[in-house]
Amino acid sequence: MSAPSRHPHEPRWAGVGHSAEADPAVAGAQAAAAATEGRRPALVLLFASDAYDLPALLAAVRAQTAHAPLIGCSTAGEIAARGAADAGLVVVALGGAGFSVATAAADGSGGRLREAGAQVARSFEGVEPRPHRALVLLTDGLAGDQQEVVRGAHAVLGAEVPLVGGCAGDDLKMTATYQFHGDDVLTDAVVGAAVASDAPVGIGVRHGWRRVGDPVMVTASADNRVYSLNGLPALDLYLDRLDAPEEVRTDPDAFTRFALAHPLGLDRRTGEDQVRFIGDAKFDDRSLGVIAEVPRGALAWFMEGDADSVLAATDDACHQALDGLDGHPPLALIAFDCIARRGLLGGLGVADEVARIAAAAEGAPVAGFYTYGEIARTRGATGFHNQTLVVLAVA
Repeated sequence: MSAPSRHPHEPRWAGVGHSAEADPAVAGAQAAAAATEGRRPALVLLFASDAYDLPALLAAVRAQTAHAPLIGCSTAGEIAARGAADAGLVVVALGGAGFSVATAAADGSGGRLREAGAQVARSFEGVEPRPHRALVLLTDGLAGDQQEVVRGAHAVLGAEVPLVGGCAGDDLKMTATYQFHGDDVLTDAVVGAAVASDAPVGIGVRHGWRRVGDPVMVTASADNRVYSLNGLPALDLYLDRLDAPEEVRTDPDAFTRFALAHPLGLDRRTGEDQVRFIGDAKFDDRSLGVIAEVPRGALAWFMEGDADSVLAATDDACHQALDGLDGHPPLALIAFDCIARRGLLGGLGVADEVARIAAAAEGAPVAGFYTYGEIARTRGATGFHNQTLVVLAVA
């Protein structure tokens, strides 16, 4: 766990730097220098492609950021106000008066995700009491049910501290992701930053998907697979209810493209459905592979969306996050955006989405990354999402 960071006199500030240089030492130094402009941060966030030599990249960033508290992760693409990018990095730096920050990392391997979430949440024991708090979590989305991380953190912090963040990516290779904490490059890890602030923080979460038809009951599921819905093979009911084209019924690649725009929504009775990305289908046992838990007995809907509905959700998420600032101007907006949304939007749609986030920021720095899952818990014990945009606004 890092020691808390305090900057009692310097005005509050935020900076973002990005680079697409191939040399990790050059790229890390360039992005970190642009983010800090010679100032000492209270917190550094690093989002980077795993195409880099990550230890070398991290060392270059650390050399430019005065070894301030740092967390980060590998990505499925990076976001800055100039737009979305691949095979690069983004550095976010927050500093000045009114911040107290402590960071932590925990091993989530071997089914320890709940314990890891709790361990990282205890980093709040090291921060000063301030009126506004949030725990930023970055996790290995390939390591199991990420809702367990949320449950562990919530068990320690209760409902008073919001959780926000996302799951690391690996440029869609889906083999291994990486997390950063201080000087270390980790895997199978949960890293977090406990942030206490004199000024408000706001969180927005929206997805833009619509329910299709009547609800279904999850009648058999295990290990992130759904085997039956309404007592019928899950794949068959999914394809029939959505009137899927013939090629989707036999071709795994065609199925994946179709599923990208047709996720599963879980009824949480707290506002928007919680979305689950359907990542694959098994044509032999007729099951659906879903990212994160879909519990037996849950009420669910098949869902659909398009570029217009997803972009409308972008506007709503930004407005919701800014509403949480109680009239204060934003210092920065940080976006955790599902890679599946990017796939649906395409190049022009992604440019439009990032432009909308930048417009909402009103000139404040914008940064983020494309995730394998999003974390946003502002009420209740749930808080893991798929195919959703989560926006953190810092005043």
